Amino acid sequence: MHEHEHREPIIDIDDLTRQFTVYRKNGSRWRRHRDTITAVDRMSFRIERGSAVGYIGANGAGKSTTIKMLTGILVPTTGTVRTCGLEPVRQRKELASRIGVVFGQRSQLWWDLPLHESFAILAAIHRLDPDIADKRTHELVEQLEMADTLHTPVRQLSLGQRMRAEVAAALLHSPELVILDEPTIGLDVLSKQRLREFLRAERIERGTTLLLTTHDMGDIERLCDRVLVVDYGRLVYDGSLTGLGATVGARRVLAVDLAAPTEDLDDLPCGAQLLSSEAGGMRQRLAFDAEKTTAAALLAAVSDRAQVRDLSIEEPDIEDVVRRIYESTR
Repeated sequence: MHEHEHREPIIDIDDLTRQFTVYRKNGSRWRRHRDTITAVDRMSFRIERGSAVGYIGANGAGKSTTIKMLTGILVPTTGTVRTCGLEPVRQRKELASRIGVVFGQRSQLWWDLPLHESFAILAAIHRLDPDIADKRTHELVEQLEMADTLHTPVRQLSLGQRMRAEVAAALLHSPELVILDEPTIGLDVLSKQRLREFLRAERIERGTTLLLTTHDMGDIERLCDRVLVVDYGRLVYDGSLTGLGATVGARRVLAVDLAAPTEDLDDLPCGAQLLSSEAGGMRQRLAFDAEKTTAAALLAAVSDRAQVRDLSIEEPDIEDVVRRIYESTR
């Protein structure tokens, strides 16, 4: 790889727009009305090598369209996009050797073949040296705990097993950039945890860049150090997850278990709000704005009124944060 390719961003989008033309019936069955829909609207951002970025928004916000332009599946209407220093559409074949893509709803595996044969076919497609392919396959099988499923036809794998196999398939050729579209959708808690731990380790050990679209905010919290929020094709937030919450005044929650039944703590100082009270007031949840007070100050106020046996802090619900940021930008 050329030296300048290490310095330039791995994704560079400038004023990117993608429009689609749709036809609707216009009363008469013989006449149609033509509409232009803007799926991505003058979007610009850069992603540096080795970073992990969450790309989030509601369905129809423009996430999938962006990914299709990044990978060369769709041509931009206007604006420019460079992925790994390449023009995705014109240099799509070269780009395919440098990126890995995981779509939660679509498979890159051969459903009727044993899993190990899918890996062998993919190694041949990427023209990997046989020794390198064997070593990398063994490494992925071990790290993603797939040894028991290697000889099982893909169609017989559980969803969790298949998603680990999809990730392995996307990483077999050691790509610089991995784009993951809803990789944990439908997975149980343990499967999600395994997948997240693997992706985190892959990034640390190999410097792999991750771009992740997801509705599961646990993915963002555990994997990403930067969040992009898109709404109606426009970028409405670019920053840290903590900053996203602060931007819209997201509240944290102090949950307290009290030693005895207690009246509702609904008139505390510092603007705290009682969210719920259970077991005769022995368990209460209090929302507070981290910009205005601290958990310690709120706990001191609670302790003045009742004996606290246990407590926990709940971070903001990120889906609620995203909904709030949508509302604030419309």
